[in-house]
Amino acid sequence: MITDFSFGKIVVNGKTYTNDIKIVRGQVIAEWWRKSGHRVEMEDINDILESGPDTVIIGKGSPGHMQTSTHLREKLATLKIALIEKKTSRAIAVFNKLYKEGRKVAGGFHLTC
Repeated sequence: MITDFSFGKIVVNGKTYTNDIKIVRGQVIAEWWRKSGHRVEMEDINDILESGPDTVIIGKGSPGHMQTSTHLREKLATLKIALIEKKTSRAIAVFNKLYKEGRKVAGGFHLTC
């Protein structure tokens, strides 16, 4: 699914994106903007949650600066949805593995800092 990543660029199913993206039900949602830039809140991933994933992957950027809110982490735990937060390059590897296994996985990927 995700075949290439470098700072500011990601390739999914042969198409290049230069802004942050989400992947929900195997579909790319381009230009993922968050309410608070480098912080992921509930409202930033409502569409992901509505898709009913078992796992949510958050790519935190090349150096890993993006963070999820405490409220979001607590809500996912309550819903028994696994949250995996890693630098984007590592998050992609986990996402691809779970996706290929047929798991119900969704993700948000920050492409820069």
